[in-house]
Amino acid sequence: MDLQLTGKRALVTGSTAGIGLAAASALAREGASVVLNGRSVERVEGAVGRVREGLDGSGGEVAGVAADLGTAEGVEELLRRVPEVDVLVNNLGIFEPKGFAEITDDDWFRFFETNVMSGVRLARAYLPGMTGRGWGRIIFVSSESGVQIPAEMIHYGTTKTAQLAVARGLAETTAGTGVTVNSVLPGPTASEGVTTFVGQMAEAQGLSESEMEDEFFRSARPSSLLGRFIEPEEVAALIAYVASPLSSATNGASLRADGGVVRSIV
Repeated sequence: MDLQLTGKRALVTGSTAGIGLAAASALAREGASVVLNGRSVERVEGAVGRVREGLDGSGGEVAGVAADLGTAEGVEELLRRVPEVDVLVNNLGIFEPKGFAEITDDDWFRFFETNVMSGVRLARAYLPGMTGRGWGRIIFVSSESGVQIPAEMIHYGTTKTAQLAVARGLAETTAGTGVTVNSVLPGPTASEGVTTFVGQMAEAQGLSESEMEDEFFRSARPSSLLGRFIEPEEVAALIAYVASPLSSATNGASLRADGGVVRSIV
C-alpha cells in the first residue's frame, strides 16, 4: 500500500532506538524526508546510518539533530535547525519504575518536562505552519499506561494521560484545516530501555530473559492478549499510517497498539 508520504517532511523525536527509530525507518521507506532526534551526536549519527542502510537506495532523505528536547533550550535549538515539518511524531519519553513515596518533586517535573512539554512546545511551534499549508499530522506516542496507570510508575502513567488530553484538545482546534492530531498507545514494547530492564530483572532473579518475559506477562500484564513484548516495528506500522494522507478521517483519536492489554471497547 502506498501511504502517499513521498515528499512529506517528518520529525520523529527520541528516535535513536525503539519505537522512534522504527517509526523513522517506516516513514523514510514510504518516501518521507525524515529528521531523527536524540540527545547525543553519536547516537543520532548511528541511528541515521541505520535508517539509511534500510532504504537500499530508495525512500526519502534522512537527517538528524542532536538536542535534549526535555528542555526549552533544546527545543529552541531543534526548531532553529528544523523550522517546518508536515509530520510531527512526539515519541520522546522516559520511564522509571519507582514507588510513589520515593518519587520526588524533581522526578515529577523531569517526567513532565520530557514526556509532555517536549510535545507541547513542538506542536505549538509547528501547528500554525501546518494549518497555513492546509495539511499536517501531529502524533503523540502515549502508552496503555495512560489509561491503566501502573502502580509501579505513577508519574510515568500520569504524563501519558496528559499526552492524551493535549492531543485531544489540539485536535479540537484543527476542524476544517486538513491537519489531524492523534495519539498512539503502545503496550509493553521491546524497546531498548525495556529490554535492558528485563535483562537486569532476569539476572537478579536467576531467570533467562525468556522466562522473565513470561513472568512479566503472568504477574504484571496478565490482560495482554498478545502475551509477549510488542516489536517496535509493529507500533511503527500504525504510526506510519496515522501520519499519512490515508488517515484523513482519523482525528482526535487514541489508537491502541497495546497487544490487547487494555480491557475496554472504547
